[in-house]
Amino acid sequence: MGKLTVRALRAVLVVVLTGTVFVQALMVWTLASGNDPEDGSLPLTPLRVITVLGIGAAQVTLVCVWRLVTMVRRGTVFSHAAFRYVDVIIGAIVAASLMWFTVTAVNAPGQRDDPGVTLIMGGIGLAILGVALIVLVLRTLLAQAVARDVEAAQLQAELDEVI
Repeated sequence: MGKLTVRALRAVLVVVLTGTVFVQALMVWTLASGNDPEDGSLPLTPLRVITVLGIGAAQVTLVCVWRLVTMVRRGTVFSHAAFRYVDVIIGAIVAASLMWFTVTAVNAPGQRDDPGVTLIMGGIGLAILGVALIVLVLRTLLAQAVARDVEAAQLQAELDEVI
């Protein structure tokens, strides 16, 4: 990965992380100050708590991606240390999906006249789980690459001994 690509990705990660921290701080401030303009039609407090937790899951993912980009830049991504970050990313995506399903459940009673909204929201939750499965497949590819790298290193060592 080139330097320009790494810098661009890191710039995007910084902007997104800064934005999520800002939104998260505003949500926490609204919850703590009690300035909740609820009219009773939608339970905003639970939705705000779920949003804060969901943003936290996204932030964990952003930090792990940053670490993986650092490993790519150093040429150490094909090691067992990378699995820790990929596993955390998978866990954060699954957690975000569970939080989305919770939002769907909280929102569902208000959608009795239009249950299609709840079905669409459930579909979005399944799509989020699908992203976790895609990352799991990529983790498997990483495991194969690490195994090949270890095997290549062993073969190179044997070849060096022969020569």
